[in-house]
Amino acid sequence: MPFRAFISADLPPLPALGELARDLGAASRDLKVVATDHLHLTLKFLGDTEEGLVPEIVGAMREACAGVGPFTIRVRGTGAFPNLARPGVLWVGIEGGEPLGRIAQVLDEHLVALGFTREPRPWSPHVTLARVRGRRGLDRAQEILRAHAEETFAEVRVDEVRLKKSVLGPGGPEYTTVDAVRLED
Repeated sequence: MPFRAFISADLPPLPALGELARDLGAASRDLKVVATDHLHLTLKFLGDTEEGLVPEIVGAMREACAGVGPFTIRVRGTGAFPNLARPGVLWVGIEGGEPLGRIAQVLDEHLVALGFTREPRPWSPHVTLARVRGRRGLDRAQEILRAHAEETFAEVRVDEVRLKKSVLGPGGPEYTTVDAVRLED
């Protein structure tokens, strides 16, 4: 039975991001704010995934992580895709995520052989905070993002990459870890 899947580096709960997410949610009811216990950096979105492919996906994760030891990223800055003037996704930025970019690139190359679509754009180091569903209250949300554009929220140690299952429900998605690969030198 297929399940909706993605590969990520997860963030621990960060109080500063929780506060920012609450402020954004209060600014506009047209924002779908991500639950702060679900914050992660998506390395590869897989979509519908056959359970029988899990061992091969985990093998690709191991290959992508080979030789990459644990490292620290800085959670810093805010912005929006495609841009702040016409936001569709509100995000917080990442500095020091180059090892994750390399992992994402290798995953993309290896997973094409399993039938997954190659990413059309280069990997962009960010954590999604909210998705825009309408236009009401966006001026205030844009002001909040501008006010935090240069702020450093936390430093986080990245020591594993996870294959996650996503089940969409009325309260938003629920994520569970299917398997994980630890980063080791």
